[in-house]
Amino acid sequence: MLVVAFFLLEAESLPQQGMERIRVQTTLVNVPVMVSDRLGGSVLGLKAEDFVLYDDGMRQPLAFFASSTESIQIALLLDTSKSATTVLDRIRSAAIGFISQLRAQDQAMVVSFDSEVHILCRLVSDQQELKHAIRSAMVGEYAGTKMRDAVSLVADKYLRSGRGRKAVILLTDGQDYGSRVTTEDMMRSVLDSGVVAYPVFYTVDRRELVKKLFGVSLPKGPAGKADWEKDEAEAAALLRQIADESAGAFYRSQTADLKKTFARVAEELRHQYLLAFYPNPSRVDDAQHLLKVVVTPPDLEVRARRSYQAVARK
Repeated sequence: MLVVAFFLLEAESLPQQGMERIRVQTTLVNVPVMVSDRLGGSVLGLKAEDFVLYDDGMRQPLAFFASSTESIQIALLLDTSKSATTVLDRIRSAAIGFISQLRAQDQAMVVSFDSEVHILCRLVSDQQELKHAIRSAMVGEYAGTKMRDAVSLVADKYLRSGRGRKAVILLTDGQDYGSRVTTEDMMRSVLDSGVVAYPVFYTVDRRELVKKLFGVSLPKGPAGKADWEKDEAEAAALLRQIADESAGAFYRSQTADLKKTFARVAEELRHQYLLAFYPNPSRVDDAQHLLKVVVTPPDLEVRARRSYQAVARK
C-alpha cells in the first residue's frame, strides 16, 4: 500500500451526518523520497526534472513537487505509559532538543499516549509553546499504551488534510495495550495521509522499572527474560514495518542516546523530497500498484515508497 490523499474535483459542501458521502473523483498519490550518494550522504538541491516516477512501469507526470528546503509538518508522539516511568525525564529532554532543531517555517505538534491519547499541542511554529507541551507530558495514571490509536488519530485528523511534507516521529518501547485501532488500520491511516514515519524504539530496564513501580526486585537469572525479549522483538518489528512502508527510517536507541538519535532524525527530515501524481482513474481499483522513482544524476541511491493502493470512497 502507499499513501493516497483524496480530494474532490470541485468544491462541495459536507454531507449531513447519516447521508451517503460524495464519491471522490480523483486521487493524489504522495511519494516521499530520500536521495543519497554512494557514501550515504544526503543529496540536496535536486529539482522536479531530476526525478522520474513510474506507476506499474508507466512514466507519470508530476502534479506536485516539494524540495528539501520547503516546510514540513511534524507530529511528535511520546509514550507516557507506565513503562516510561524510569525514562520520561530523558524522553522529554531529548524531545526538547529535537524541537530546537526545527526551522522557523516548520510546524510541529506534541501528543502523548498511555491509557488515553493526549493532544498536548496542536500544529504550531512557536518553539516555546512546543517545549512547554513536552514538559507537561506525564506518565499516565492508569495502565495502557494506546500507540496505534495515537498514530491513527494524528494521521487522520491532523495531518491528512495538509499538503506537502509530513512526518510522524514516534518515541516508544513499541508495545501496544488497549488500542481499538488494528495494526492494518493504523498502517492504512499513515499511508493514506501521506505521512512518513520515524519510529524511535528504546528499551527499558525491566528490573529498574519493576522496582520503581512496585518496590520489589526481580530475581537475577533468565526467569521471564525470554518472554520480555520476545515482546520487544515483536514491537521493534512492527515499528520497522511502519518505517519501511512509509519510506521513513527506524531507529533503535538507548535512552541515554536519544538526543543523538533525534539529531539524526532531524537531519533526515531536512533532506526529504516529496513527489505526487494523479494516477489514471482506472487504477482507483483497490488493487496494489508498484511505484519506482529514478533520479537522473548517475550513481545516486533512492529510497522511496514502493507501492500504493487507491480506493474509491463514498
